[in-house]
Order: sequence, then C-alpha cells, then structure tokens
Amino acid sequence: MTVTELVSYEEALATYEPVMGLEVHVELGTKTKMFCGCSTELGAEPNSQTCPTCLGLPGSLPVVNAVGVESAVKIGLALHCEIAEWCRFARKNYFYPDMPKNFQTSQYDEPIAFNGYLDVQLEDGEVFRVEIERAHMEEDTGKSTHVGGATGRIHGASHSLLDYNRAGIPLIEIVTKPITGAGERAPEVAKAYVAELRELIRALGVSEARMEMGQMRCDVNLSLMPKGSEKFGTRSETKNVNSLRSVERAARFEIQRHAAVLSSGGSIVQETRHFHEEDGSTTSGRIKEEAEDYRYFPEPDLVPVAPSREWVEELRATLPELPRVRRNRLREEWGVSAHDMQSILNAGAVDLIVATIEAGADAASARKWWMGELSRRANEAGTDLAAMEITPEQVARVCALVAEGSLNDKLARQVIEGVLAGEGAPDEVVDKRGLKVVSDEGALGTAVDEAIAANAAIADKIRAGKVAAAGALVGAVMKATRGQADAARVRELILEKLGVEG
Repeated sequence: MTVTELVSYEEALATYEPVMGLEVHVELGTKTKMFCGCSTELGAEPNSQTCPTCLGLPGSLPVVNAVGVESAVKIGLALHCEIAEWCRFARKNYFYPDMPKNFQTSQYDEPIAFNGYLDVQLEDGEVFRVEIERAHMEEDTGKSTHVGGATGRIHGASHSLLDYNRAGIPLIEIVTKPITGAGERAPEVAKAYVAELRELIRALGVSEARMEMGQMRCDVNLSLMPKGSEKFGTRSETKNVNSLRSVERAARFEIQRHAAVLSSGGSIVQETRHFHEEDGSTTSGRIKEEAEDYRYFPEPDLVPVAPSREWVEELRATLPELPRVRRNRLREEWGVSAHDMQSILNAGAVDLIVATIEAGADAASARKWWMGELSRRANEAGTDLAAMEITPEQVARVCALVAEGSLNDKLARQVIEGVLAGEGAPDEVVDKRGLKVVSDEGALGTAVDEAIAANAAIADKIRAGKVAAAGALVGAVMKATRGQADAARVRELILEKLGVEG
C-alpha cells in the first residue's frame, strides 16, 4: 500500500473548513426484489435466486415492488421530507460485470422524497441538524468475488466469480445536503448521523440495517475549503464504509490527507477511494464520474409512481416514536444522565432494558444487570448484548428473585451464569445449583454463633464499641453459608447477640 502523506488533524482544521456529504444505502427487508418476484433471502446457492427480469434478459419486463415504495415513503416521512406526488425511475448506464443489465434502475432528478432533515445528538448532548437532499429508490447490483489475489480486490486476482442473487434487491439511497459548520467535530457528526439513521431505519421496521452484513453502507464525500472561503473544494468519495467507527475514521483521514495535498500546493483528484479497516487509511479507486457520464434517461418499462396524499397521510399516522424523542423520554423516566443514556445506547441495551421493564422489573434493576454483569460477559465473549443467550423476561425474573429476598447479588450472578450456560430458566438454575438465600432464622443463628465462637477477639472489639469490625464476622458467616445468607440480616443478628446497638 502506498504511504499517504498526512498533516496533523489540528493543523488541518486550523487552515481549512471540512465539507461533507454522506450517501447511505439501505437494503430494504422485502421478501422479493424491487422489480421481480425473486426471493431476497440470504444464504442461498449463488445465482439460484434469479430470473429473466433481474438478469436483464431480452423481453423481460419489471414491475415495481409495492412494499419497497411504502418503505421509501415511510423513510421519507421519518426524515421530515416532502413526498413527491409524481416521480419516475431512470436508467443509470454504466458497465460493470456484477450489473447484468449494464444499467441500474434508479431515480435521478425525480426522487420519491426530498428536502428533509435529521437531528443528531453528539456525545456531549449537542444537537446538530443534518439537512437531507433526497431519498430515492433503486436496486442493488450483484456480488463480485475476486479470487487469487492478496487483497481480495480485482488487481492481482486470477479470476472473478459473479453471484447475481443480490442483483435487484431494493435499496433506498439517502443523500445529505453539504454538511458545513461542524469544524473539528465533522467526523463525530458523520458517525452520529449514520448511527441515528440506523436507529431510525430499525424503528421503522423496513430493514435490519446491519452494517456488518452490508444491509447499510455509507459513502463519505469530503472536501476542504480555506477558512473564510465560501467555495467548496474538490471532493473525494470513500465508498462502502460499513461500520460507525469506520465512518468517523474515514472522514478524519480524508481531512488530514486533503490538507496535506493542498498545503503542499497540490490539487485534489475527484475520485472514489477504498477504506482500509486495518489502519483507517484510504487509497485511490477510480476517477469519479459526473451525472452526465451515466447518461440518465427515464425508464421506459415502468410507469411513474404517484403516491396519493391520502395514502401518504395514512402511512404518516403509522410512524413510531422517533428514536431521539424516545431516548429523551426514557432518559427522563429512568432518571439517568445524558452520558449514562449514551452509554446505554452504545451498548445496544435500550430495547433490552425496555423489554425487561415491560416484563416486570423496575428500571434501576433492569439497567443494573444489562449494563453491569451482562455487558461484562458480552465484552468478554466479544459479542453483542442482544446475542447473549438470556431473554429480557429471564433477566426480569432474576430481578424479582432479588427483590423478594430469594437471591442476593452474588447468587443472582451465579443464576445468570447458569442461564447463559444453558442450564434452564432462572428458577431451574436456582433449584439445580441450590442457590436460594438461607432465610431460616435457626440456621442463620447457628452460623452466627459459630462465627462468634471462632472469632472471640473480634467479638470483644465489637462489644467494646468497634461496630465496623462486624464486617469480619459477616464475612465468616457468608463463607460458611456459601454466600447464601442475607448479609444485612446476618449483621443484625451479630449485633443482637453481642448486645450492641447498630
């Protein structure tokens, strides 16, 4: 890989103002493709989910997927966009082997949704408004696999394999207006925008938006202009960035690279670039085409799309509470700080905590177990919280057992361990492992008497007024009962038996 000259981030921002444009492609979760009846299910044998239409064979005719149009309208409404009363598909002409028709059916100058915005909240609570230029419908291309090279790219490969199962899957492309005024926080704004958009898409139920699976990917357009100037610089476009962290890193790297080129008297080339996860760098791809290079013209085989105003309003009425509004409401209900709420969001725990509360737990206990013990275990296992083998209902049951005094925190952790190990529901784990708190006063009294007799010197200190020393006797009782005693009740019994006020 060619070493790229960079200037420091601080030096770049002292001289230049970053301008960003983010293009996010969302793969819709429809059962069939955008213009034919082929399945969109993942994991099928290569080229087994194709037909004459998505392969572009002569004589085949496309038909628009109604659910795809409905999803596009919902996304547009949630982004506060205007919804077109009449719009058309167009042919975007270019040659690439993974595009069987040699054109992509997309929308050009007549998108279904336009002129919107999305407010995003940064980690310190500041809200930044990102203006939306358009959200338009199109189809995905096939998948190329380059074999025999060292990098997985076409350069150096011995041959390429093509799978057209993905060709024709519905996409929504969401394009921002130029994002200015973010200054040094531009990369952070980019990450926050894509994160908020992902939450919005998931809340609408139109896509799982899993970036690691390519269901949502971002193209990061970036240019620099000298401070005080109003003329945008030449942009680069880093393609198909597939994680939130990578969006931020790509924007930051390009700011430093552009600044280095411009400060040395060079010129930025308008091109696409590849992002490299291993070091956060980008490398040149191909010279970026302009719109006229694609020779757009209206798709002659499809009728215009004309959503009625009544239907649009019906869809508007079905929209869920927007994620940022919901988070702010939950933050107030749970009584947590903005920082704590951000941590909950980053951990992917919001919906898990909500479901646990709905299953009967109080908010504080639900947060405690998901953000404490379960987050720790998820981190150790290198997995997401949602992938843990425990349900919100089971966590709520653990909370209930603690609240009723059947478990203490130490025992509850062992119950969670058992559930995760596949030993059954919380009550089953309690029974199998014998984990209930010892609540029999006679048994507790005997354990306390034995601890006092075995630690006479400590007992004398307590009688002399050093009540803090009771902790040692509590520890002895807890050890004797394998942690299954109620520590607070043990302390009370110790002080009672020694005739000391607590």
